[in-house]
Amino acid sequence: MKRPVPVESASGFIDEKIKELGDWRGKTLAKVRRIIHAADPEIVEEWKWRKEASPGTPVWSHGGLVCTGETYKTVVKMTFVKGAALKDPSGLFNSSLDGNVRRAIDIHEGDKVDPRCSGAQS
Repeated sequence: MKRPVPVESASGFIDEKIKELGDWRGKTLAKVRRIIHAADPEIVEEWKWRKEASPGTPVWSHGGLVCTGETYKTVVKMTFVKGAALKDPSGLFNSSLDGNVRRAIDIHEGDKVDPRCSGAQS
């Protein structure tokens, strides 16, 4: 079993990912990262699931995995591992709604990310 990347390295990998993207996805991931740290100053950044076919995924944990930050061609996807257990009266979760455990927020180019509710709005 592979060990997660050390925290110091994980933050560096996330910095590099944001820089490497160099477009709206990098800016969005950086903004969401700031929101996560503002919401929980004790959150730990990790870099997991690194293998030959994939460079890995940014992960935020606090006593266990909280969420991942994946970037795709048309979306930045924030997946909350236990999102189905959370109340979502504002309807922030807009993806992975059929799962029994996880929920996600898909942020598309042009969506506004409101740090007060941490959701994407078109």
